[in-house]
Amino acid sequence: MFEHSITRREALSNILKITGGIAAAYSISFPLMPARLNAESKPTNWIIEGYGQSSGYSINALTRKMFEFAGGISTFISKGDIVVIKPNVSWAQPPHLAATTHPEVVQAVIELCQEAGAKKVRIADNTIHDARRCFSVTGVGLVAEKTGAELVDPKSSLMKEMNLKGERLNLWPVFTPIVEADKVINLPVAKVHGLSGLTLGLKNWIGAVGGRRPALHQDIHQTIVDLAGFFKPTLTLIDATRIMIANGPSGGDEKDVKTMNRLILSNDPVAADAKAAGLFNKNPLDVGFIKIAQERGMGTSDMEKLTQFQVSV
Repeated sequence: MFEHSITRREALSNILKITGGIAAAYSISFPLMPARLNAESKPTNWIIEGYGQSSGYSINALTRKMFEFAGGISTFISKGDIVVIKPNVSWAQPPHLAATTHPEVVQAVIELCQEAGAKKVRIADNTIHDARRCFSVTGVGLVAEKTGAELVDPKSSLMKEMNLKGERLNLWPVFTPIVEADKVINLPVAKVHGLSGLTLGLKNWIGAVGGRRPALHQDIHQTIVDLAGFFKPTLTLIDATRIMIANGPSGGDEKDVKTMNRLILSNDPVAADAKAAGLFNKNPLDVGFIKIAQERGMGTSDMEKLTQFQVSV
């Protein structure tokens, strides 16, 4: 189990000092002192990687520990807030196939928001498959029942045309509960995608609008960035407990799934995606939408510009 808040360069330096350049970074524990992010010392940009290292680890416990290191949920969610959780539950696939956000991650975040005193927590995603079937098969419907969160039906009456002010997208139907919320937590799953290469946090906003999906898939990298420039989440938490490494985005076969036992939390949406891209052995700047988003000043893929933490359970 390890916890630290140093840069990669500092980490490598410490490893060399301790091991004489022989041991690898993942084979040792760091006896360093990270302080949790707090009101006095919290930097502008930060990223936290969570590792489920113990046998049968708890996703809920890992999620909670990551928010603890981010300064606690009350740093982001205030009493009386209306909070929208935006998972990816677009496909009527069971959780183990990695097409959708793991329901245990969704439940943990909802419970944290409720503990912070949120007036209401809503789960919102404009699904591809029939919404009711998606909610049932993905497990998010059961989470809503357990927690009392409101599961929002993406009906056409909740879509309102708004000006996205993008390079490609201007007037477009937007899922109104998302823009009307006080706080929004983006909760995507990490997986491959046939057109965009990857689907992570920035692309998850395609499920926050209505309109013609085929049109959104034209010039898809610019479309993703236009949407990500319009929606501004409080936080991004990427579910990489298991990732889809082939036949995305819908998958359907266990052989397409790789267990990673990872979560990535950041207040920088570009950094979150950049870190997740590494799980697929991709250079972040080789992913079109990450490169464009960075160029537009929406965040950074350079981890040296962030305060970094790693936590585990």
